[in-house]
Amino acid sequence: MDMAPASVYFNPRSVEEIFKDFSGRRAGLVRALTSDVDDFCRLCDPDKENLCLYGLPNGSWEVSPPAEEVPPELPEPALGINFARDGMQRRDWLTLVAVHSDSWLISVAFFYGARLNGNDRKRLFSMMSDLPSVLEAFADRKQGRDRSGVDSSGKSRHSSKRGKDGHAKSSRAAAPAAKEYDEDDDEEDEEEHTETFCGSCGGLYNASEFWIGCDICERWFHGKCVRITPAKADHIKHYKCPDCSSKKMRQ
Repeated sequence: MDMAPASVYFNPRSVEEIFKDFSGRRAGLVRALTSDVDDFCRLCDPDKENLCLYGLPNGSWEVSPPAEEVPPELPEPALGINFARDGMQRRDWLTLVAVHSDSWLISVAFFYGARLNGNDRKRLFSMMSDLPSVLEAFADRKQGRDRSGVDSSGKSRHSSKRGKDGHAKSSRAAAPAAKEYDEDDDEEDEEEHTETFCGSCGGLYNASEFWIGCDICERWFHGKCVRITPAKADHIKHYKCPDCSSKKMRQ
């Protein structure tokens, strides 16, 4: 993921377009600081030049030098994050990066929204505030790891993506009729997925919502984010998320 800063894929103008751009960049930053944290730390080499962490609109991330143009095409993230990597406790350093990442996300969104009227800016900020901040997602991930014993790769020892029948496994799959409801089952399910984030919006796992796991990249998604209902999931043998489907089409 070492590359030049990403160019702007499009120029979002409406509240909905700006929020979509914000959500994708936020999801990428959450991934960098949670599930991909070991790769992120490795790329932040203090021996390299000034580096920044960029969240991209497609939900991915990259560590790159800042743009050379003055003024830059977009507001720039915190510069030189790599220099502090070995001079601080890892958690403190990641927390600092998360805080700066939240600031950058807001600055990019309001850079795009500079021409919105006051009511639209309020609506945009309200939509953005409905999502957990990068710092909140990072803190929740850390608490989840402490509770559920997640290994260094960020994957739970208990997670399973497929049922015995080979069908794509959703987190709210119907239980066998003969099995009585047990509150402990919901608690165990919640604990297994405390470190799980939606691959689309970056939201933290919630047992009250329908989720589905991709059989290719093994990421989990809100059903609503990928437009899959529980009824539709019952007929899917191998689920492939939108990103994996588009990659297959490009090959």
